Amino acid sequence: MALIALAADKGSPGVTTAAVALAAVWPRRVLLAETDPAGGDLVYRSAAAHGGPLNPNTGMLSIAATARRGLVPDQLWDHVQPLSGGLEVLVGLGIAEQAAGLAGLWPTLGRAFAALADSPDAPADVIADCGRISGDTPVAELFPHAALVLLVSRTEPEAIARVRDRAAALATKVHGGPRGAASLATPLIGVVLIADPNQAGKLAGQVNDMLVHAQTGARVVGTIADDPAGADQLAGRRRGRLEKSLLIRSARKVTADLYQQYGASWAASAQAQQGHLGGHAGAGR
Repeated sequence: MALIALAADKGSPGVTTAAVALAAVWPRRVLLAETDPAGGDLVYRSAAAHGGPLNPNTGMLSIAATARRGLVPDQLWDHVQPLSGGLEVLVGLGIAEQAAGLAGLWPTLGRAFAALADSPDAPADVIADCGRISGDTPVAELFPHAALVLLVSRTEPEAIARVRDRAAALATKVHGGPRGAASLATPLIGVVLIADPNQAGKLAGQVNDMLVHAQTGARVVGTIADDPAGADQLAGRRRGRLEKSLLIRSARKVTADLYQQYGASWAASAQAQQGHLGGHAGAGR
């Protein structure tokens, strides 16, 4: 099981850019899901594989009707569109008002996203761009089904203070408290910093020490380069060798580190889940 949810506390730290960059270099087949209740961005910034615009009505909006009748993980592919570079995307809502159509369906989506990795026909991990989270945002109902929740933050002092407080609040919400076993519970809570590459290592160490000292149950899992030119290349607004950009090179390191640290536990979790379901199936025969 590997649903990885990306979110931010406040402002625009670059959650969508980070999510697209990580998905673009993910080592397994991956589905990028725009789950921000406030609406998605890709329909405005990215072209479809056929060269034209993405269809705003195919994605989170179209899946709402399907999910109300129950959702088998492989049905997600019926609502996916490929971007011009081949990345498979579940396009987000157009406007925040459309989120009402997903009321009560977020846990169903979370279960489907998490179970897609175990599909016998078309397995894939899911990277969910959850946008900004605060208060009682409904997208937080995805988090109990995630293997990892990544809080994306820039490195200004106020941003770091907010991500510390958000990590502690999130640990309390999903684990029942920020201490002790929270650091071992699922979902794991990580922080990804959007940072100047020249300062990234130092800043990551400082922020990680702060998260540990505050007993948030979270830690820094990596840094993604603050690279406006690379972000423009990723969005198709600028030409260049995207694979050589600081953005993609740093995203590739984050994904490699994540899989080195958590890949085995994700696989073990998936096998345990299959065994659990198999036991129930056997008991019913």
